[in-house]
Amino acid sequence: MNLIFNLNRLFKASSLALATSLALNGWADTVGQEPQALEIPVTGNTGQAPVELEAEHSQEEKEELKGRLPLDELRTFTEVMERIKKAYVEEVDDRTLLENAIQGMLSGLDPHSAYLKPDDFKELEENTSGEFGGLGIEVGMEDGFIKVVSPIDDTPASKAGVQAGDLIIKLDDVSVKGMNLGESVDKMRGKAGTPIKLTIVREGEEKPLEISLERAVIKVQSVKAKNLEPGYGYIRVSQFQADTGKELVDTLKELKKDQKDGKLHGLVLDLRNNPGGVLQAAVGVTDAFISEGLIVYTEGRIPNSELRFNATADDPSQGVPLVVLINGGSASASEIVAGALQDHNRAVLMGTESFGKGSVQTVLPLSVDSAKGLKLTTALYYTPNGRSIQAEGIKPDIVVQRAKVTPIDAPQQYKEADLQRHLSNGNKEDQGTLSQKQSEASSNARKAEKEIANMLAQDYQLNQALNVLKGMHINAVTAGKSEEKKTAALKPMKTKP
Repeated sequence: MNLIFNLNRLFKASSLALATSLALNGWADTVGQEPQALEIPVTGNTGQAPVELEAEHSQEEKEELKGRLPLDELRTFTEVMERIKKAYVEEVDDRTLLENAIQGMLSGLDPHSAYLKPDDFKELEENTSGEFGGLGIEVGMEDGFIKVVSPIDDTPASKAGVQAGDLIIKLDDVSVKGMNLGESVDKMRGKAGTPIKLTIVREGEEKPLEISLERAVIKVQSVKAKNLEPGYGYIRVSQFQADTGKELVDTLKELKKDQKDGKLHGLVLDLRNNPGGVLQAAVGVTDAFISEGLIVYTEGRIPNSELRFNATADDPSQGVPLVVLINGGSASASEIVAGALQDHNRAVLMGTESFGKGSVQTVLPLSVDSAKGLKLTTALYYTPNGRSIQAEGIKPDIVVQRAKVTPIDAPQQYKEADLQRHLSNGNKEDQGTLSQKQSEASSNARKAEKEIANMLAQDYQLNQALNVLKGMHINAVTAGKSEEKKTAALKPMKTKP
């Protein structure tokens, strides 16, 4: 049977707000509904046996019975709250206790659900827009310490050598133990130019590392590109912001224009240390490389959490051979892109296994105060083949560990061009003296080539990705020539009359 109790008879005034908060804000499907009365159905030790779900109950009745708040737990919570107020070493007000309770209610669900205060909303907007103040690292919590998910390119953190997987144990000699994630992020952010010292524990290092750096205004350019060699391009996506899909399509067009024949033989898409971002941006990036089929779908408990995203007919990449680089810092939206391209056999995935965040968070404003809200995990996402990568990650097709290649010292070798009075090679473009403009262009080209050579020498995974693309191109050219020979052999021979 339904048991309705007047809250004023059960709780003191300080507990009344708590019970009302629990009733209104405890579940996603009740957010936004107006309270009907200050009375809540409860179950527990009420002097009568608790109502059990039996076969004769309708589905609606069963759902109503499940939704009742347990009285014993509410009594326990009330007692804890009262004891804190009476015995805690410092005086604490009801508002603080209730906000802490709400935060604990959400943080206890999973690492990504959270209670959003007005400042948190602002931070969320900054992260998705691509501009904020701080150090430039995506972080989470692990064993009470701050874990670096990934440093963001061209920020104080990445320039100072902070790496994915680092554990930050102190901020300016203050231990982070006991801080929640929001508090630690607040301490890392600040006015541009102000210093901060991080104490870091890194795998493979015997002692903690101390890294001093200055805060800066972080303006994140989510898409960058380079020409690795003639015909081979490189696109780096550092995170998924609202306009990342459009930026990638524009970048693809620019890369093609840079090629002599307007075509690319191969492309490296670098998603390493990309912590994710906006779901729609991941869909847009994937859509740039496939022209049909499912990209990703989501499933949750509530109907509007079930979504399907499909590719459009347009293919800006025009089928260019593609290698995608991933690692342990590739999370969430990065894994959506990698998983979809892998399932469609559109790309070769190289690197190491990804982070494994396969959940979707929805921001739900509160009806009582629209400046506050919940970031609630509402669904899991699945790749086109129905794979959930939650807590597993995307496995690359070719595993390539991060490595440093040291060249072997070799004796100096002389070439024909080093000999005195060597003959010119006869190419027309080498005849005569280059104009000043041609000379400058040649010098800039050599400088760019040197930068790319250094980049490839220091990045073993990228170097191997380029080699795979070259192999794919050679194989395609060879296969094309073989097909031409077969076709020519099948043509009937002409005979003279």
